[in-house]
Amino acid sequence: MILAAGRGERMRPLTDHTPKPLLQVGGKPLMQWPLEALGRGGFNQVVVNTAWLGDQISQTFGHDFILQPASNRPHTLSKQERMTINYSHEGLDFGGALETAGGIVRALPRLGEVFWVLAGDVFAPDFMFSPDAVRRFAASGKLAHIWLVPNPAHNLKGDFGMAPDGLALNQAEVKYTYSTIGLYRSALFAPPFCGIPKGNPDGIKAPLAPLLRAAMAQGLVSAEMYTGDWTDVGTPERLQFLNQNRALRQAQPHP
Repeated sequence: MILAAGRGERMRPLTDHTPKPLLQVGGKPLMQWPLEALGRGGFNQVVVNTAWLGDQISQTFGHDFILQPASNRPHTLSKQERMTINYSHEGLDFGGALETAGGIVRALPRLGEVFWVLAGDVFAPDFMFSPDAVRRFAASGKLAHIWLVPNPAHNLKGDFGMAPDGLALNQAEVKYTYSTIGLYRSALFAPPFCGIPKGNPDGIKAPLAPLLRAAMAQGLVSAEMYTGDWTDVGTPERLQFLNQNRALRQAQPHP
């Protein structure tokens, strides 16, 4: 599931007329990068939730998106494949976004027992969406497995800690930032952790962090570090910096 329902308040005025997942990074919509990364991992069934200007997202990608190899990974797609995209239009159904947990529960009938969740406005072009990671997680019995990143300047205190055995921690001397990329089991979005009925028929808004923290308290969330290229594209300045850096790297001669 790709989360794409947010208003992008900090990105205004850029998001006044364009939803944040459609802002351009490296010459293509921001959300296209994770779509291509999922495709390289062999995942071709995606649910995207929308709210703010959501019709633009569905019009851009459609329901049958043709995957293209990323420019810096020309050989990682063995063939051109089509990705099936289903949309959970929270804006049309309820007049606005349902927050992360509310949106996931709304989409739950379209998701499997185990599924990826990632944000459509985070740039992590080299992240490997691995079938092996899914198999390990499915066999672990955990309710979530999250990837953490070194703390960026805008989140120096971090979000969660990580024990030596790989358990995610609510409280820790050293905390890292949640990358927004994780594997989840549908049981996390059911009692006792979540009281919203499956499918969220009433459009209840609910954040994800309380569910994660409750599961962490029972040792049911694992974590690992991701140290690759990662940017939370949350402000116009970060978007400009990201595009400038990519242009500089692409212009440099390769050894």
